[in-house]
Amino acid sequence: MRFRKYAAAATLMATAPLAAAQQLSIATGGTGGTYYPYGGGLAELIGNHIEGYEAVAEVTGASVENMGLVWRGDSDLALALADTVYQAHNGTGDFEGRQLENIRALASIYPNAVQIVTLADSGIESLADLEGKTVSVGAPGSGTEVNAQALLEANGITYDDFDPRRLNFNETADAIRDGDIDAGFWSVGPPTSSIMNLATTRDIRLIGLTEEEIDKAREAEPVFAAYKLKAGLYEGMDEAVQSIGIPNVLAVSSEMDEELAYQITKVLFEYTDELIAIHPAANDTTVEFSAESTPVPFHPGALRYYEEVGAEIQDHQRP
Repeated sequence: MRFRKYAAAATLMATAPLAAAQQLSIATGGTGGTYYPYGGGLAELIGNHIEGYEAVAEVTGASVENMGLVWRGDSDLALALADTVYQAHNGTGDFEGRQLENIRALASIYPNAVQIVTLADSGIESLADLEGKTVSVGAPGSGTEVNAQALLEANGITYDDFDPRRLNFNETADAIRDGDIDAGFWSVGPPTSSIMNLATTRDIRLIGLTEEEIDKAREAEPVFAAYKLKAGLYEGMDEAVQSIGIPNVLAVSSEMDEELAYQITKVLFEYTDELIAIHPAANDTTVEFSAESTPVPFHPGALRYYEEVGAEIQDHQRP
């Protein structure tokens, strides 16, 4: 009788569920960009290396939307362009009059490149040639649209000068391929799958920027930096193309638990090789790039990690 009682107790113990891991939500972007696969890779790192936590990458409208998701607590982490994060934190630009004071950074993870794509035979060879054309400026609420608008307006071009379409990356590639639009903007870590797929079915051209156009853009938006798209990045791209880049930030709420913020930051930089295996943009995920590029204060948990590894932290990066 005693044996049966112990056997029953052992069976109950064997079948009792383990304490459920706490699930974190990572706001990313569309499936045709870099945010989604990068976010999926980060979710894997969290699940594999932080005890008691799992994470899932969520498809969203990207940067601007993601700031609201973190601010409201609907997402725990979010990927967003540095200019959008800066505007949200400071209540400027798209966030004029609605400052999101709780936005903090864990890291700047890699630079985006503004990539302006058209068909090789479109006759569009410069920014000015977009006037009078039908052009995708990115999904509504995306960092791509924020960047496209800033670049164009800094160089004297407004939405009144062409027919703007607000399409996500995959929709933009399909519309260029089908001849429904003349050109499209991407602000994303290169290479990106939607442009790669387009380049396998059509001969494409990436439109370069002049030094003067870059200088005007940087004057208007200090987080911009000159960025060269390498030759061979996409099929048929024989020469390097000069453009601009913007850091991408991994953002969280100031209310995130300090130890969790520390653990995520530590895992991000100490298992980067696992992220690189998922997307080459993670080659730029370094402590040095993050400390140089992040435009808003770090979360105290992240700051603890940077100080442990001896990173040089700027005054504006301290909460």
